[in-house]
This record gives sequence, C-alpha cells and structure tokens, in this order.
Amino acid sequence: MKDYILKDINLADEGKQRIEWARRHMPVLGKIKEQFEKEKPLEGINVVACLHVTVETANLIYAMKAGGANIALAASNPLSTQDDVAAALASEGIKTFAIKGMNEKQYYECLEEALKIKPH
Repeated sequence: MKDYILKDINLADEGKQRIEWARRHMPVLGKIKEQFEKEKPLEGINVVACLHVTVETANLIYAMKAGGANIALAASNPLSTQDDVAAALASEGIKTFAIKGMNEKQYYECLEEALKIKPH
C-alpha cells in the first residue's frame, strides 16, 4: 500500500498554516478532538474517508486520528481538492490520496489505495 498519492509533498508547510487557521475557527471540533485524545473512542478502527480535501476536512481527520482511528483519505471531488492540504495531511502520517484535477483513472486508483486499509 502506498502512503500517499499527491501533487507535491513540498506543499505541506503552506497546507499546515491554512489548516491551523481553520482550526482556530472551528472551536466545537477542537473540543471534540480534546475529548477524543483522552478517551480514544476510535482506537483500532480503520476508517476510509472519501471527502472534499479541504482545511475543514483536515481538521475533522485530525480529530478522528486523535481518537485513535487509522485513517485513509481519498478525494471525493478532484475539482475541490486543495493540494497543499493533501500534502500537509500526508506529511503528518495520514494516508492521503488526492490531486486537484486528477483524471478518472487516477481518481479510481486513489479510491483503491485508500480501501487497502480494509475499513471497518
């Protein structure tokens, strides 16, 4: 299994800055993440998320990871994918399969890679 399929991992720093900005504007999700860090309700669960890869989604993914989930993220819409966010997630150890503007073949390759974690 690949760890990621991205446009450019070197976009990670820009993505991290934007994710952090969004985090500061998502206080409810922040509280959930804090609770998840303590309780680990998703410990041992494999989750495949097929979502828009955006700063908001990144914060949701980080909350799930804090809860103990093993996560793979695939883009649900190549047109909405934010390449810097995908790179940031991958650089933090989240299996991420997303490229803005990817073709149909790449799209299905990304879905297949994400499913290799065998979600519950």
